Amino acid sequence: MKLLHNARIYTLNSSQPTASALVIDRERIIEVGSEALLDEYNVRVDKEDMDGRVILPGFTDSHLHLQHYALGLLGIDCETNTLTACLNRVSGRVSMLGPGEWVKGHGWNQANWPEGFGSVRDLDPVSPNNPVYLTAKSLHAAWVNTAALQISGINANTPDPRNGKIQRDEHGEPTGILFETAMELVNRTIPQPDTKTIATAISKAQTNLWRMGLTGVHDFDRRECFLALQQLNERGDLHLRVIKSIPVEDLPHAYAIGLRSGFGDDWLRIGSIKVFMDGALGPRTAAMFQSYLNEPGNRGMLNMDGEELFEIGRQAVEVGFSLAVHAIGDRANHEALAAFSRLRDHEKANGIPALRHRIEHVQLIHPDDAGQLAKLNVVASMQPVHAPSDMLMADRYWGERASLAYAWRTQRNHGAVLAFGSDAPVESPNPFHGLHAAVTRRRVDYSPGVEGWHPEQRLTMQEALEGYTIGGAYAACMDDRLGRLAPDYLADLIVLNSDLFDCDQDDLLTLESSATMIGGEWVWLS
Repeated sequence: MKLLHNARIYTLNSSQPTASALVIDRERIIEVGSEALLDEYNVRVDKEDMDGRVILPGFTDSHLHLQHYALGLLGIDCETNTLTACLNRVSGRVSMLGPGEWVKGHGWNQANWPEGFGSVRDLDPVSPNNPVYLTAKSLHAAWVNTAALQISGINANTPDPRNGKIQRDEHGEPTGILFETAMELVNRTIPQPDTKTIATAISKAQTNLWRMGLTGVHDFDRRECFLALQQLNERGDLHLRVIKSIPVEDLPHAYAIGLRSGFGDDWLRIGSIKVFMDGALGPRTAAMFQSYLNEPGNRGMLNMDGEELFEIGRQAVEVGFSLAVHAIGDRANHEALAAFSRLRDHEKANGIPALRHRIEHVQLIHPDDAGQLAKLNVVASMQPVHAPSDMLMADRYWGERASLAYAWRTQRNHGAVLAFGSDAPVESPNPFHGLHAAVTRRRVDYSPGVEGWHPEQRLTMQEALEGYTIGGAYAACMDDRLGRLAPDYLADLIVLNSDLFDCDQDDLLTLESSATMIGGEWVWLS
């Protein structure tokens, strides 16, 4: 047994909010209290003096792409201030490769580039002999060169795939920018890493996540990631709590064998069926009721309506699967909520327990729909770190509608459960950056002002912390063992040298865990 004492412990347990000591037996907490526990457990435990440091429950990233994040650490970082700077990084990588080897990277955002979107004309000179595939920060667009287009067989006669778009110039030729499902036309031609490579990358990435204070993630990558996670778990090398979603195209297979949400153990378990209703703000493919500003007729892409989503949900709940629905634009959220309303009626009429469905992102919601997530008990799985990154785009393309964009306060006031994440590698998975965004709604340079962007949507530190702890545990149906520091809960916790409730808000941006424990074992010590 371990006894951690002389600490400032914020338990997030409403019946015992603070403490100075806790006792851990193997993987679980057995008692939380004061320094008096030292006498009670005088000779039976290993005592660890925490020197007055802060202890919190471990954080959960409730929306992350673990394989993409882990492999992305090996690729080009395309998050630059100019297109030219990105091209320089591509050129540097090409110089390290042999002819024909693929060049991969992630993170470009044309909204931050004075030049706007790149094209094949930009990439071809720096990579004439190597195919290039660079995903946008949103993960809803890709930028490729002529070599990649040729390998993939994309030309002026190639039709746009369903729910996708090939950007073309005035002559109808592909520019090298691919939106949504059109990305797969190239991605499927790229040699994919095997399970062992992915497992190795995830194993190494765990250290980054522990240092950031993460003890659990909800992963939204696909089959290859699941295979790698199972491999790690089988050999005892998975040291994160992972909730693994299932893509909607695999629902028939899961249905056929009777798989359901919650199957697995405390390290790796099945989550929800993931469905995409629309695209994203960056490429203006998020589905809207009204056109994007200065783009008449562009209302984004709606992949399906509420009727189709309900049919998917009906099949899912009948075998015990909850839904996790990607919805960015106000129309996409409206259609998702209409489907959930019918799905709740279906669950009730058929004696199916009300499952913990969720909407991923909820980035823009119509005023008439603002209270519907709470009314339908649908989890608002949101990413605070998106707000400072996206606020200029939101104002530019959504205008006044942005008053209900990234509206965490609105959702909390209505009574919705908030489960916070990052959508990494779209953003850094660092939850301290997310906490800063949640309580300030501004960037590092204080833009758009000290009070933040739409400051009425800010949260308190307590509320933001709950989004990264209690909310994620609730969404995973693990709130009986995770998200708090209390007896019988798993001993997943982090140690900080600063008190989040007292420190300067900007200090959050440089904060990291000085020690991280998962299942009663220290996995990270700085």
